[in-house]
Amino acid sequence: MHRFKVWAPEPSTIGVKIESTVHPMQKTAGDWWQADVENAGAGTDYAFLVDGSQPAVPDPRSAWQPHGVHGPSRVVDHAGFAWTDAQWQAPPLASAILYELHIGTFTPEGTLEAAQLRLRYLRGLGITHVELMPVNAFPGSRGWGYDGVSLFAPQDAYGGPEALKRFVNACHEHGLAVLLDVVYNHLGPSGNYLGKFGPYFTHLHNTPWGDAVNLEDAGSHEVRRFLCDNALMWLRDYHFDGLRLDAVHAYMDRSAIHFMEQLSTEVRALEAETGRRYAVIAESDLNDPHLVKAPEAGGYGMDAQWSDDFHHSLVTVLTGDCSGYYSDFGTMADLAKSLKSAFVYDGIYAPHRDRIHGRPVEGLSAWRFLGYSQNHDQVGNRAQGERLCHLVNTERAKIAAALVFTAPFVPMLFQGEEWAASSPFQYFTDHEDPHLGRLVSEGRKKEFAAFGWSPDDIPDPQDEQTFLRSKLNWEEQANEQHAEMLDWYRQVIALRKSHPELTDGSLKKIKVEYSEEEKWLAMRRGDLEIVVNLRNQPLKRQIPSASKVVLSSNAAIKTDQASLNLPPDSVAIFKVE
Repeated sequence: MHRFKVWAPEPSTIGVKIESTVHPMQKTAGDWWQADVENAGAGTDYAFLVDGSQPAVPDPRSAWQPHGVHGPSRVVDHAGFAWTDAQWQAPPLASAILYELHIGTFTPEGTLEAAQLRLRYLRGLGITHVELMPVNAFPGSRGWGYDGVSLFAPQDAYGGPEALKRFVNACHEHGLAVLLDVVYNHLGPSGNYLGKFGPYFTHLHNTPWGDAVNLEDAGSHEVRRFLCDNALMWLRDYHFDGLRLDAVHAYMDRSAIHFMEQLSTEVRALEAETGRRYAVIAESDLNDPHLVKAPEAGGYGMDAQWSDDFHHSLVTVLTGDCSGYYSDFGTMADLAKSLKSAFVYDGIYAPHRDRIHGRPVEGLSAWRFLGYSQNHDQVGNRAQGERLCHLVNTERAKIAAALVFTAPFVPMLFQGEEWAASSPFQYFTDHEDPHLGRLVSEGRKKEFAAFGWSPDDIPDPQDEQTFLRSKLNWEEQANEQHAEMLDWYRQVIALRKSHPELTDGSLKKIKVEYSEEEKWLAMRRGDLEIVVNLRNQPLKRQIPSASKVVLSSNAAIKTDQASLNLPPDSVAIFKVE
């Protein structure tokens, strides 16, 4: 026997359909409906008939959608998996090196099983935490995952629930923690049946995706319960070591206890229950340190947040691209401030936004912020999905890596970055509805046409070739140029791990000098100094006579008594004895 349950304050009748039989459900307290069905259990396919209207629709809390987001749900017995990670404990986020990957393009096969075969490589690279882009069910067989609709169901094209558990279990066997990107600010337009059951969305707020997820209106207590239960499920039933919350600035919530505070509090309670350490990381456009302050200090209790100001400052000085939102950056002063203060816009006027933006970071460790030169957004949201290595020369790409791994923040890589992968990461979808697919394709062209791009140069998201182009080519690692970059990443990662001053999160200890006119920057981390030359002329810098270069990006970098000589576009890291 299996008990089927669903929260549904809107309908007058609910039935659970199994094969051709509809079992009436009874309404209970709190607008929950339930039905006990004999001969149902793990592996049973079912759907809900709402007010008798056909077709039956998936369970909002479906654990598996083996027939796609429009098909019936399948019962999963989470207790049936044989975990072997009972002694596992994730390393602290402060010591982490994250690697963001997309299951569909990480390997030629695009499955969890194939990704599992690359874990030894990631561990050898020095990675401590693998961060998966969303894996919950989304329309079609390919997509970024941010238009998911069945939040509790792992995407079947990747392998489904059992494959996801095997992947996480294997990560732990290889000494790798696993984080999952979850999307609670919106749902995709295709396969989203939540509105049939209850007020999951509200007209009170409008977002880029339509009505906002209901976090504060009538019925929001159950919507928040739905989302918190989803987060706890990934941690408890799939043994994930943490979550990355997509675009929390799009959470529309004026409640006395903000949804983020509720979520982080419940995650801490699960930590106490399981004895395991979990990380909760927010992606935010707010430049608000309250997100990562403890609730006892008036914050929301997130462990860390992405730091786009560091990314934007770094990329603009390397590429010279100051278009769009990059127009608020582009100076050596911005880069220096981001290294010392995390936020460049910390309560000052932002021209692109035309308003005062942000708040100063005070009394917080740099461990509360992730630093990166690339991620899925900053690569994939370019018109043609160019990586940094497509925009700058090899030497500047090396400088980016050196600064990411010597900066005070928790470093993160995006898949393939470490060998300057030739494949782009473009925006791709697989909407089965032809009308929706056409709207997505046309919308992408219009979006970039406004920036001066020819519509013919914009990859069609619906074209399978856009997806295939975005797959990593692992064989190219043997190519000399790619092997050189991979070796450089191994060296900067090893450097970070072998020098405690580089993992010190104190922002107060960081000293940065720079010249706007001469395009150089020097950052002091304990006994290490990182010197970057971004001009087209050699740089000669005075250093203590007993100093020793521990890593340099160019063989021509030399020390001459009390001076360091750097050729154009180079970086040197030396130890002051």
